[in-house]
Amino acid sequence: MTHGSLFSGIGGFDLAAEWAGWQNVFHCEWNEFGQKVLKYYWPQAESFTDITKTNFSKYEKKIDVLTGGFPCQPYSTAGKRRGKNDERHLWPEMLRAIREIRPRWIVGENVFGLINWSEGLVFHEVQTDLEAAGYEVQPFLLPAAAVNAPHRRDRVWFIAHAVSECYGSDKFSSIQSKNGKVKSKRPQAFYNDTRSNGIAGNVTDAKSKRLQKSKKIGKLEGNRFEQSNQGNDWQRFPTESPLCTRNDGFSYKLDSITFSKWRNETIKAAGNAIVPQVALQIFKSINEYESFNLGTEETEH
Repeated sequence: MTHGSLFSGIGGFDLAAEWAGWQNVFHCEWNEFGQKVLKYYWPQAESFTDITKTNFSKYEKKIDVLTGGFPCQPYSTAGKRRGKNDERHLWPEMLRAIREIRPRWIVGENVFGLINWSEGLVFHEVQTDLEAAGYEVQPFLLPAAAVNAPHRRDRVWFIAHAVSECYGSDKFSSIQSKNGKVKSKRPQAFYNDTRSNGIAGNVTDAKSKRLQKSKKIGKLEGNRFEQSNQGNDWQRFPTESPLCTRNDGFSYKLDSITFSKWRNETIKAAGNAIVPQVALQIFKSINEYESFNLGTEETEH
């Protein structure tokens, strides 16, 4: 599976993609600190900076999963909540990238405040835009506590899957039934497995057959992340002052570059980052859906 990330930050989605066994093809991040982190850990991936000045057409139908935590500041309860009047309202740019890339899957993320800003205007707009672009979309409210993190950190996740044969990778879009017609797959099994009234419970529950079958995540090259078994050993990340950035799911070695020039950037980056362990659960479900889907096609043939 190929993965590209927008608004990449310090690589939360990219790290989860690596755990899931995917290839990180490109990332896009304007912040200098984030760029340095991304280029250090994923030097083989193409690096873009300003999304507003980037044309992604070169990756049309070459990316299986496109992710992006589009800027949350316009909707966050911690800010002025200027919404679409905020210059950081960049969902339209992410939508443009989606139309240029035409990935098979899209995973977007934002703060809980997106749901009630202007009576959910942008929350519903994101879903409507994706549906108009040829995707089925399901929003979820997934907190960091769902993967046993010692803090709640509610976030809205948009998971979208291409339903039009003109979208997705060449391999997927060329799948045909016996009568030669292109088949459009609805990811209902994925949605049923992931959600519970739109709110995730503990997605690491031992009763989950899906997770029981999941392979353990080994140590990554260069001790990038010291933990094993899906990176859920939260004892290594005690709840401390936010300055310590120990409870966000990132390895200390990944996000705690503390020499003076970057100290403030480190704190800001940790605050803006997604929790990669949550993204990993979504990615695992995508992997299993893909495996099931391809297995079904092989049986039909």
